[in-house]
Amino acid sequence: MTAVRWATGAGAVVVLVGSGVWAMRPGQVDARLWEEVRPVIEARLAAEQRGTGYGEEVPALDAHWFCRAEPVGLERHGDEVRAGVDTLCVEYGVRDGGLVECGGGHVPQVLRLARAADGRYRVVSREQAPDGAGNANWTESAFGRRTLDLRDEMSSIPLENAARARYGLREDAPVGDC
Repeated sequence: MTAVRWATGAGAVVVLVGSGVWAMRPGQVDARLWEEVRPVIEARLAAEQRGTGYGEEVPALDAHWFCRAEPVGLERHGDEVRAGVDTLCVEYGVRDGGLVECGGGHVPQVLRLARAADGRYRVVSREQAPDGAGNANWTESAFGRRTLDLRDEMSSIPLENAARARYGLREDAPVGDC
């Protein structure tokens, strides 16, 4: 249920800016630029998920969202960046010394970032495919030929490890359901 609510945008504000298309060349990602914008993107994703998960409704779980993004395309235009990303967000909590997964979603998105006066980037808009009808068309128009890059599942192992570290759990602590 949480994954469906998240994927449909419940609790998230989506701002669509402009109608032009920025072309991104497949397979070309500026690693240095990605290292600058990735933490900003992942923090924004996690912040937008707060308040949308089942685990947050159960205080004893101490649930939090953990998100990761992988670049599908990245392009800089002056002080603006268009980041086409594949994202995975999972809500984890802790119960009886183990990690519990309470919800999540795997969604391709397009974020636009702008460089602030202090040199740091901030997200100024975020778009994602609608749930159901229109999903394939949006994804194709946003990612073009790179749509094939989105078909592979993203591993939740890095998120599980981050959650274990946050809760002070053993590296081999089991993961159960909420």
